[in-house]
Amino acid sequence: MIMQPKRQKFRRTFRGNINSIASNGYTLSFGEYGLKAMDSGLMTARQIESVRKTITHHTKRGGKVWIRVFPYMPITRKSEGVKMGSGKGNVIGFGTPIKAGSILFEIVGVSEDMAKEAFRLASHKIPFKVKFVKVEDQY
Repeated sequence: MIMQPKRQKFRRTFRGNINSIASNGYTLSFGEYGLKAMDSGLMTARQIESVRKTITHHTKRGGKVWIRVFPYMPITRKSEGVKMGSGKGNVIGFGTPIKAGSILFEIVGVSEDMAKEAFRLASHKIPFKVKFVKVEDQY
């Protein structure tokens, strides 16, 4: 099931500036191991779901996984062959801007090797560089 907001105040929004460093959400809060973004970028709901499926599949549904990002921003695209102008395109999905240094996913209840391998497989589904982090390493 792909995540999306239940309701929004506005149907289409501006993107804003995505390229910055995280001022909050950069430490592990729930799990022992995490996946930290090293670059800024836009992550779609489909990518989040793909990463979630990869992690749960590799861990054989062992442990607990926290998704620390939520796709709240509508992504628009004009249909093919439409000329320039005539307003903003239709909403095709939802995404979330990711700032460098923010924690994307956390996991607990599995071994470090299993968590490292699950996050390695998941990193191939993410459109920017990520890093494996542990609770001991962050302070």
